[in-house]
Amino acid sequence: MNYDVNEGGHLMIGGVSARSLADHYGTPLYVYDVDQIRTNARAFIETFKKQNVPAQVAYASKAFSSIAMLQVARQEGLSLDVVSQGELHTALEAGFPVEKIHMHGNNKSISELEMAVKHNIGCIVIDNFYEIELLGAILEERNSEIDVLLRVTPGIEAHTHDYILTGQEDSKFGFDLSSGQAEEAFLKVLDHPKIKMKGLHCHIGSQIFETSGFEMATRKLFSTLEDWRDRFDFTAEVVNLGGGFGIQYTKEDAPLDLDQYAHALIKEVKDLSEQSNYPLPEIWIEPGRAIVGEAGVTLYTVGSIKEIPGVRTYVSVDGGMTDNIRPALYQAKYEAVLADKMNHQKEKKYSVAGKCCESGDMLIWDVELPKVEHQDLLAVFSTGAYGYAMANNYNRFQKAAVVFVENGQHQMVVRRETFQEMTRHDLSYEQQRGETEDETSNY
Repeated sequence: MNYDVNEGGHLMIGGVSARSLADHYGTPLYVYDVDQIRTNARAFIETFKKQNVPAQVAYASKAFSSIAMLQVARQEGLSLDVVSQGELHTALEAGFPVEKIHMHGNNKSISELEMAVKHNIGCIVIDNFYEIELLGAILEERNSEIDVLLRVTPGIEAHTHDYILTGQEDSKFGFDLSSGQAEEAFLKVLDHPKIKMKGLHCHIGSQIFETSGFEMATRKLFSTLEDWRDRFDFTAEVVNLGGGFGIQYTKEDAPLDLDQYAHALIKEVKDLSEQSNYPLPEIWIEPGRAIVGEAGVTLYTVGSIKEIPGVRTYVSVDGGMTDNIRPALYQAKYEAVLADKMNHQKEKKYSVAGKCCESGDMLIWDVELPKVEHQDLLAVFSTGAYGYAMANNYNRFQKAAVVFVENGQHQMVVRRETFQEMTRHDLSYEQQRGETEDETSNY
């Protein structure tokens, strides 16, 4: 993880001390280094530009969606993936160019598809046969057209850096290539007068540290496209190879530099295009975590400390599974520091507990830290993806605020939730008096 420390031994984020941010905005607090977000986005975009390859780098907004975040994505020339009306609404509120918005989802509703068509977004990634029917009917009713990709499962499953060539057909997403489902869907779309088939999409997994899986998937897609060219006279304009590019959560993680992923995909697509005399398609990718993950830090204030002699010492903080549910869901691992004691010697291992009423609410097991004291400021790294996005109100805790920091300046971009906002959808129950058991037995 990249971070700076000032002369006083305090953690600095984007030129601002973590302590001053915590004092100003309170904790728990999500802090994003905007310069790091921009650097990550440019690592992908500039690689394609230098190779003179047509491409779209679409930020997968499920990693972290807010108006401010999508405004930064727009400034950096990114395209955008959305998977719901809420994410599309956020994009529209952010002024994101509709022609650069792509909609995903394995169960798109009629209202979601109608919203996408109404705003004439750039592309819909079709996921199933039912969706073809729904989209076709909406387009006919509105006398509109829209570009689509077909999402296919190439039979390659990625588990970090291990790849399995069989079994990925068992997925809730997309059309299976091996069974002929994908071809059946392709022919339905190809013959539709309102649906404009642009190419194929695949996604093989997440937190991937190698390029071989992407290369294998690309070969499977090109094999299919060559076959469809020869038999159906169809030439794809777009090949979307998804996302899943890994980041560093702990020192054990060893992801590639972001431009290495792009270089590998460009080389594979170019080689396959030349070998098969296939016109070079536009390459689309969908990084989300890779753009915002390491740019985010979550700040917590230490509360109670419980030492069990000979077992462990628990350090409890003022957040937990309400602002970062990934450790509870996926046993995700993180690293942390004491933001005001960056120059202190590490003393022993501590286990960081959240304050939710769940024994499973543990943010980090066994992290080495200097001596921890009440009111210390704990900073957990690489929380920029799926932290705020998956935040919740368990135990009726408020959702944390989000702050952007850039060039020594800081700005709140998502307010801390108030108790009134938390209960704003609650309705009072007005008990009906005087009803007898017989009067209510039919209900």
